[in-house]
Amino acid sequence: MSAATPYLPVFEPRLPADPRRYGIGIVGTGWIVQDAHLPAYEKAGFRIEAVYDLDPAKAREVAEVRGIPHVCESLDELLARDDVDIVDIAVPAKEQPELALAAIAAGKDLLCQKPFAETYGEALGIVEAAEAAGRTVAVNQNMRYGSAWKVLRGLVDSGWIGAPRSAEIQVAVTTHWHEYGEWLVPLERLEIMYHSIHYFDALRVLLGDPATVYCRGLRHPEQQVVGETWTTALLEYPDDRLGLVRIDHNDIDDERDWSSTFRLDGLGGVAKGSTWYLFEGAIEKGEQLTFRCPEVTGEAWIEPHLRSTGMPDSFIGTMGELQAALEAGEQPSHSGRDNLKTMQLVFAAYRSMEEHRPVALDEIDA
Repeated sequence: MSAATPYLPVFEPRLPADPRRYGIGIVGTGWIVQDAHLPAYEKAGFRIEAVYDLDPAKAREVAEVRGIPHVCESLDELLARDDVDIVDIAVPAKEQPELALAAIAAGKDLLCQKPFAETYGEALGIVEAAEAAGRTVAVNQNMRYGSAWKVLRGLVDSGWIGAPRSAEIQVAVTTHWHEYGEWLVPLERLEIMYHSIHYFDALRVLLGDPATVYCRGLRHPEQQVVGETWTTALLEYPDDRLGLVRIDHNDIDDERDWSSTFRLDGLGGVAKGSTWYLFEGAIEKGEQLTFRCPEVTGEAWIEPHLRSTGMPDSFIGTMGELQAALEAGEQPSHSGRDNLKTMQLVFAAYRSMEEHRPVALDEIDA
């Protein structure tokens, strides 16, 4: 950085003053909990009290490895625990509404895995039930808190990059969906629902809520899953801003040539880079970012050192921001109410695919 710009503007999520104030009970012990939630919470010093899974043996194994003091034999047992304040739900979207409503009825606050329902109406029902009960629901959109994305948000919030005009994310990989869960294989809605939802939410943070989305989704003739695996989505704004998400899960190159890139253009500069935290080898590959904002930093391209990888560190942000909001008696920035806009964008994209037209977000309602 030059002498005139001695700091790098980085968005940092709030963290609780006391990381052990709130006890966490985790529902689900799949790979995302083992590889991301638990390592992140341990690093942050959060208090994990209990775990429950439909497979008791797996729950006991995870608890033993991670030193979790209590393994619950049922959801009711976990919800009845006085030392569990926050229920962290990490199960498929189909199962979440019933679990979330039970946790709200038990007086718990929630961190829900994304997507937190299979329909917009179900997601809205969870949010409204929580609001009526005075409970807080947050959604685990962890990409917001990846190291590269915190810099991008800092560049926008500080004005360094000027008014954002366009943002794009393009991915070309080979995804072995069954390795993330056999339950993904028969889903008719796949790529956008369980992958590009990250990108839709991240672009909302940088550009705001789009007016419409135009999306096409295709299936590779040799894919081993039912749902779409090639998608292109164009997010359109009234003032001519644009967002683009283009994904190919059937790339024929080997792993060395896979790509996951992003670019943000503003009136005062440009930032670009790559991020890998949604794929195999994420922790080893990390994230890269470079930017140029001539009026602030001169003509040189700047490549900041990113202090952490997207996984598992970004999961500190989602749980930490929730706990800080609870301490302050406020709603977290990744609240369920906020995430309803991401869900509208997801379902508008699917309607666009079906009807071959741009779809406005407000067309998606309960």
